[in-house]
Amino acid sequence: MLGLGGVIGAGLFVGSGAGISVAGPGIIVSYLIAGALATCVMRMLGEMSAALPASGSFSVHAERGLGRWAGFTAGWLYWFLLVVVLAVEATGAAQIAHGWLPAVPQWAWVLVFMLVFTVSNLAAVRNFGEFEFWFAALKVTAIVLFLVLGVLAVFGLLPDTHAVGLDNLTGGEGGFLPGGWDGVTSGVLAVVFAFGGLEVVTIAAAESDDPARSVARAVRSAVYRIVFFYVGSMLVIVTVLPWTAQKAGLSPYVTVLDSIGVPSAATIMNIVVFVALLSALNANLYGSSRMIFSLAERGEAPRALLKVANGLPLLGGRRGAGPAAGSGAGSRRASDPRGTGASGNAAPAAGVPQRAVLASVAFGFVSVLLNLKWPDTVFLYMLNAVGAVLLYVWALIAVSQLRLRGRLEREAPERLTLRMWAFPWLTWVTLAVMAVVLGLMLDDSSARPQVLWSTGALAAVLAAAGLRELRARRTARPAAAQGPEDGA
Repeated sequence: MLGLGGVIGAGLFVGSGAGISVAGPGIIVSYLIAGALATCVMRMLGEMSAALPASGSFSVHAERGLGRWAGFTAGWLYWFLLVVVLAVEATGAAQIAHGWLPAVPQWAWVLVFMLVFTVSNLAAVRNFGEFEFWFAALKVTAIVLFLVLGVLAVFGLLPDTHAVGLDNLTGGEGGFLPGGWDGVTSGVLAVVFAFGGLEVVTIAAAESDDPARSVARAVRSAVYRIVFFYVGSMLVIVTVLPWTAQKAGLSPYVTVLDSIGVPSAATIMNIVVFVALLSALNANLYGSSRMIFSLAERGEAPRALLKVANGLPLLGGRRGAGPAAGSGAGSRRASDPRGTGASGNAAPAAGVPQRAVLASVAFGFVSVLLNLKWPDTVFLYMLNAVGAVLLYVWALIAVSQLRLRGRLEREAPERLTLRMWAFPWLTWVTLAVMAVVLGLMLDDSSARPQVLWSTGALAAVLAAAGLRELRARRTARPAAAQGPEDGA
């Protein structure tokens, strides 16, 4: 449910309209390609996380496979992505709420949402789990009902409807691929980032009773269900109505529900999108706090962030399973260079990492001020800042898996309970597809700013990682020159 809740959001309910407008019915192929890419990335991540579960997930794997610079880069990039996106989600939810109650300004709604979810995440992780379960349940129920109604409409089984068959899918204006393969490619660019958020599954699984089993089960099931919901929804949308019937800026779900006579369809979908945004905000706040906690545990972030709350045990947490608050225990496990040592579970054992939560939510409160001053443009600028960061994180996951798989096969093959398909060829193909997507984004004038901003963020984090490496080497040389006795 966490995987479903973190991914099914406004990108599907609203953003899919942009994909349909450029690809037509070919958006189905676009979603299949984007879904296959996300599935491969999650399979790689699942392989590593099942073998070596850690609250820092792919950041820890990157450190084990490629070195401290890679763990630093992956962790901070993902944290940056999540804290910006949670502010974007709070802004999106505030825009909807402001439409319902115009007397309450948009910035005030952002403040309310940030306060509610900050308090929720500062309490026991059970609260996060409860919120996310019911949010995800509502979204899944909405999609299932939409699919059922859509299929009934296709066969003319609803009142005042007639069977449309496959005419709109294959015989409409321009046929199945009205924009050709260029349209399908543009559709991929429009929808691929809607699959971001699945990664939080592997972060959360580290706090369960059986991390390895939980990761394997979640990765196997969540990805397939999400692809089914995404592709199934698009199939219904472009079959019930001609793709040209979709209206710019309006959710294609609303257009379809209106056409089959569902009363107050726009209001219903607004409620669903509103819940979807709050759900994603909740999941991203959780994921970002655990990521920065893991970075602090490995010495890649201020160690003050290791402070955890007493008396609020984590769901499934086992005392002694991870590092104690503020202690360095576990740092060596988390950065085990062989990648085959102890689990490296960096989940906070004594309770909720409250300082990490506060650090992660800080930008969300800054966005209150941004909404106060620039309510109409802040959304776009924040999205541009992180537009392609997800691809860079996925690329680090793939390269880390290439390195760690060989070590695990040599030193601890019994840990490989979940394996990447067709290794290493499919991993290389996945990396090549990511490079192609980045190249296409650079060639697209609307997507180019996202790549440039995200590349700037990557360069800044890599520079910081390089400086840390240089400082660590300079510190190590005098210590080595002292000799073991003097150094002691």
